[in-house]
Amino acid sequence: MSLDSMADILHCMEQEGKEFWEVVLAADMEERQVSRESSLAKMLTTWQAMVDASDSYTGDRRSVSGLVGGDGLKMRQYAIRGKAMSGGYVSEVIAEALSMAESNACMRRIVAAPTAGACGVLPAVLLPLCKYEELNQRQILEALYVASGIGAVIAYRACIAGAAGGCQAEIGTASAMAAGALVALRGGSGQQICHAVAMALKNLLGLICDPVAGLVEVPCVKRNVVGAVNAVSAADMALAGIESRIPVDEVIDAMGEVGRRIPVEFRETALGGLAVTPTGKAINEKMRQSRG
Repeated sequence: MSLDSMADILHCMEQEGKEFWEVVLAADMEERQVSRESSLAKMLTTWQAMVDASDSYTGDRRSVSGLVGGDGLKMRQYAIRGKAMSGGYVSEVIAEALSMAESNACMRRIVAAPTAGACGVLPAVLLPLCKYEELNQRQILEALYVASGIGAVIAYRACIAGAAGGCQAEIGTASAMAAGALVALRGGSGQQICHAVAMALKNLLGLICDPVAGLVEVPCVKRNVVGAVNAVSAADMALAGIESRIPVDEVIDAMGEVGRRIPVEFRETALGGLAVTPTGKAINEKMRQSRG
């Protein structure tokens, strides 16, 4: 089956007695014409790349522009001192989101989930949870299939690129993927996964893409934090029984419509928003001069 809608996934779950992740696994096997073992092995490689990216973060690297680097380490050190208002797990989510997004800006190996600019969101919610709840490899792989299926539906019905739909398409989609994965990990139903996705995406609807100097650094890195923390909130609401009043596929369609209506200045062109503030312009000019 093709992953055209969340409703189709729920229907397949009901008709075939499968879990959400199993529907996505079957779709991957069918689309790529691979075995179950091959699909699982590829997903394991993806997870290992996330782990490796996290493990290799040191905090001393800086992006070529000098705008990004070291904030993930600062957040970790702050959390260790026990000063964070957000508590243990969420503090680590914030630190991981910063670290992973910084790694991307510093040209390190990351996993685009769904894009490089939003690479920090999904691993940020999963990696700390592995430590807090001692999740096994199988649970993580199942969660990654859930996230992948959500991303595939959004890509089909709307878009996942900032140049096409603004930052809502990148961070918004990543947040929705992460929210759904968290609900699945906590044993939530297919309906609860859908409500989490809808709420996560609604919360970031209309978010513009306005990279300073055209670089995926400012404000991109810190928006990964917003996406990750938003995912945790949406997942908790869904697991508490809170529902989205607008069905998830309609929310996704609305995001696509908003993306098409966002002016070109706010779609990764660096022609609006933070990119054209006095400081944003000064940074851009400095970067232009440094390139000769």
